[in-house]
Amino acid sequence: MKPEQIAKVAHEVNRAYCQAIGDNSQPAWEDAPEWQRASAINGVVFNQEQPEAGPDAFHNAWLREKLEAGWMYGPVKDPEKKEHPCCLPYEELPVDQKAKDYLFRAVVHELVNIA
Repeated sequence: MKPEQIAKVAHEVNRAYCQAIGDNSQPAWEDAPEWQRASAINGVVFNQEQPEAGPDAFHNAWLREKLEAGWMYGPVKDPEKKEHPCCLPYEELPVDQKAKDYLFRAVVHELVNIA
């Protein structure tokens, strides 16, 4: 599978998980803005290139990407202000947010293994 295909699946799994915990801020892949799709694709590539990296390394790579793009911590995800509640070091994330990194990584690893 191509990284874009894997990213779509990982995004949709993440979106379903977010909905399950009451976060309805994730649009469907087809409706997601380009920056969000690009971020998911970057996450796939990171996990493909560094398969031994744990969820903490994956999150911290995502965080570096966000900070370099001008995002900062904010209590609510707001793309216009470039604020995100997960713009924190992995160790400071609540467990329900760490779970997203585990899920994304697991989806990538499974789909890479069957491709």
